[in-house]
Amino acid sequence: MDLITPFAGLRPRPELAAEVAAPPYDVMSSAEARAMVQGRPLSFLHISRAEIDLPEGTDPYSEAVYTKARENLERLRADGTLQQDPTAGYYAYRLHLGEHQQTGLVAAASVAAYRQGRIRRHELTRPAKEQDRVCQISALNAQTGPVFLAYPAASAIDDRLQALCQGPSAIDIRAADGVRHQLWSIDADDEIAAISQAFNGVERLYIADGHHRAAAAARVAEARQRATGTRPSDYFLAVLFPHDQLRILPYNRVVRDLNGLEPDPFLDRIAASYRVEPSRQPVAPTARGEVGLYLAERWYRLSLSPERIPTQDPIGRLDVSLLHDQLIEPILGISDPRRDERIDFVGGIRGLEGLSGRVDNGEMAAAFSLPATRMEDLLAVADADALMPPKSTWFEPKLADGLISHLI
Repeated sequence: MDLITPFAGLRPRPELAAEVAAPPYDVMSSAEARAMVQGRPLSFLHISRAEIDLPEGTDPYSEAVYTKARENLERLRADGTLQQDPTAGYYAYRLHLGEHQQTGLVAAASVAAYRQGRIRRHELTRPAKEQDRVCQISALNAQTGPVFLAYPAASAIDDRLQALCQGPSAIDIRAADGVRHQLWSIDADDEIAAISQAFNGVERLYIADGHHRAAAAARVAEARQRATGTRPSDYFLAVLFPHDQLRILPYNRVVRDLNGLEPDPFLDRIAASYRVEPSRQPVAPTARGEVGLYLAERWYRLSLSPERIPTQDPIGRLDVSLLHDQLIEPILGISDPRRDERIDFVGGIRGLEGLSGRVDNGEMAAAFSLPATRMEDLLAVADADALMPPKSTWFEPKLADGLISHLI
């Protein structure tokens, strides 16, 4: 079974790439997206978050939103802003953020390999979020948000990708967040064949980010096969990076209430499992079993004793699991964080201010800062055919939406 295949990408004209490129659809609210597109009619947010072109308060999961997204995509194709490459190929994609750099391959990844576990997942998906991507892909007849895949670093592959990036790039932009995005076309037959052979010999790929997009692509492929008897969309848009180049930030938690407790009794309950220490500074933990808590305008450092950490259990030893098993479920009564609206998740890129601010404004009752999940833990969970709790990893820098799409 092939893991990947070349495809004819849909890309912005190079001189318009900076105007088209947008942050991933799922890292902002509708209000933030509306603000970002002011004066930017070509922004891909008009496709990925099309509710911004409808009246405020429009349900982002309504049929009108997907219809508007299709209209906006068709408009950008009709006016030549987005153009499909004439032949199938691969693309090299390089991200720069400060001193950090990572170089990967844009390809169409196999739905069959995903179903059979050769492309491995490590998280369950939230049903509403997955259904949103199903509707988006179906309406657009395109996958516009790439799935972020990791492969075990291999010098032969990594060196080949680095060599392909020596010449001028087809796209070179710097986004508003300071991330530089470069894209190179790989269209020579010998290079395409060599890359296919190298990657199809890889034992496994791992989903780093984009579980909802991968699951939705598989569902769309299955539905279209049932409807037509053919397999028109058995690949999904992906970017593959070597695992040792990836950078993971924490994925933090906020909760809406304390399950009927006042702050002091809540801290007393926590103290049965954790050592609780007030902190004059915001807490950014790095050690396993350590958590920062922001509650009633104060920060606390929570530390589990080593005997409470199941070091041989690839799931149980995750910091997100420890927090859930020791505090979120037994004290706050949140057993299913995928569905319970009392909990929300905040990517580490927003900093600790992104946590305390949501408590201080009264939206949330408490916030928890966590250490970043380790890449070796992610691989261990996936290799064990196990699943992490939802929102366990936040990869940074993020891929841009709009620089390349896969038409199905």
